[in-house]
Order: sequence, then structure tokens, then C-alpha cells
Amino acid sequence: IVQSPKFYFADVGVVNLLTKRGRLQPGSELFGKAFESWVQHELTAHKCYTGLQYDLAFWRLSGGTEVDFVVNDMEFAFEAKSASRVTDDHLKGLRELARDHPRVKRRFLGCLEERARRTDDGIEVLPYRHFAQRLWGGDLIG
Repeated sequence: IVQSPKFYFADVGVVNLLTKRGRLQPGSELFGKAFESWVQHELTAHKCYTGLQYDLAFWRLSGGTEVDFVVNDMEFAFEAKSASRVTDDHLKGLRELARDHPRVKRRFLGCLEERARRTDDGIEVLPYRHFAQRLWGGDLIG
């Protein structure tokens, strides 16, 4: 396991303008980074506005496998992928996390798919709208 900080900018639009990146195109690496930043913003806003006290961290192995967000002590793990079709490769980090930390209670992958579903090994694949509705509705945390 690697320990290192992970930084998010409050407004990726300003960052993109200052670095002259141009428009974010769905499917691009920059769009994926912006999508992950949006998830981080939603989780942070949820934590602040609800008054719930929970820790947000990320999990990463030295080989590069990672999960974007872990809440508290493996209560909730969330991977953000800006894919419109989730594949097994997108689920690799969440599966590796469960092998290393079998106590992880819930695993989610937020994406651009149209419908929510559950994989055979219990990962909930959530379209971004479902993620936001369930987060703010108190179904995911709290």
C-alpha cells in the first residue's frame, strides 16, 4: 500500500482555462479526471452540508491499482469512471480492495451507464444521477 496525498481543485473549469486545455470531451482522460473531481466535490459537500463526520481517503497499491474514495474504515468504497459501458477492467481496483480488505462493507462504481446494476460479486454500478440521488437521499452514507 502506498501513502501519498491526492489533491482536487474546487473548480476544474478554471484549471482547464488556465492550462489552455480546451473543451472536455467525453471519453478523454481529462473528462475522466473532471468526473472524479465532481464525485469528490459531491462527497465533500455532502459531508459539510449534512454535518456527518466521516473520513474520505483513497486506496492505492504500489503497482498502481487504486480506488478513488474510501469512507471511514472500509465502510464504503467508491470508484469513479467516466465510462458509458463498464468493463471488468474498470472494476479491478474495487475487486483488489475486497481481496486485501474483506471487511469492506459496500463497493460502488459511479459511471455514465444508463441503468444501475449489481455485479455477481456485489459491486453496485451506479449511473452518476443515481449516485447523487442516493448520496443526498441518505442511502449511501449516514
